[in-house]
Amino acid sequence: MNKWNPQSQSLFEDPSARTIVAGNLEAVFLPRHGMLGASLRHQNVELLRRIEDLGAAAAKGSTAGIPLLHPWANRLAGTRYRAAGREVELDPASPLLHLDEHGLPMHGVPWALLDWKLTEATQDTLVARLDWTTSDLLAVFPFRHELEIAATIRTDGLMLETTLVASTDGPVPVSFGFHPYFGLPDLPRTEWRLELPAMQRLVLDQRGIPTGEEEAFDGFDAQLGESTFDDCFDLPAGSASLSLAGAGRRITVEFIAGFPYAQIFAPKGKDYVALEPMTAPTNALISGNGLNLVEPGAEFQSAFRISAGPL
Repeated sequence: MNKWNPQSQSLFEDPSARTIVAGNLEAVFLPRHGMLGASLRHQNVELLRRIEDLGAAAAKGSTAGIPLLHPWANRLAGTRYRAAGREVELDPASPLLHLDEHGLPMHGVPWALLDWKLTEATQDTLVARLDWTTSDLLAVFPFRHELEIAATIRTDGLMLETTLVASTDGPVPVSFGFHPYFGLPDLPRTEWRLELPAMQRLVLDQRGIPTGEEEAFDGFDAQLGESTFDDCFDLPAGSASLSLAGAGRRITVEFIAGFPYAQIFAPKGKDYVALEPMTAPTNALISGNGLNLVEPGAEFQSAFRISAGPL
């Protein structure tokens, strides 16, 4: 388990920080701290949010930038789940858990505690690996596997490809996701234009847990104004493009493979919108809904792309 140095608040003070560049795009990742996407700049303008004090975010277990949420995205309805034939009882006091205001396990193991090993680094590509084999990680998610993230930047976008390779011990449930926070500079949030396609919205209870019901969502293409979102969606055909635009710039998240669900998080009064690719819906480890299993020795691949450029 890795520990964040609270005195090293600046991402550039972290010795693990690695930068990739192509044209007007530049991205920074922290392999030793969750392979966190800690910066994404277009024409030297920062597009990510909640990255001002990564030390404080790490200490609180909060998300920031572009974090991987593993082994589950969003939250679980309780501290006990059964998946792939195994019963798991989570310890609420574990330092590897972050709990929400209802005491529900949130976003898997906090990003700052996951120590990835960099296996490739070039001007435009980073590849890092995480072995999920230690006893502390297996206490949270007792399924041996290996994760690999490949981050590739081109002049028109940043691609993130994730591969999960199951060990030969048994199948591995897949319910991870990403939580990228975006913002547009020099423009009030009320004037940001959010573009979402028609999808199926999962009905959530007061804790944010899907009830099992769905309803039609006709899409959204308007300035945010006072609108808020904290919703989980089932995507059409498992793919979609979601965009945030304004002040002559557009940020688009393209779901390419392995992400049939999305969470949209745009709380009132905050200067960010999160467009979150998810391999399974919220609470899938407990409900089993939309949960895929990777057979022993097999692999699961996913990919999404963030593009940034002029309108």
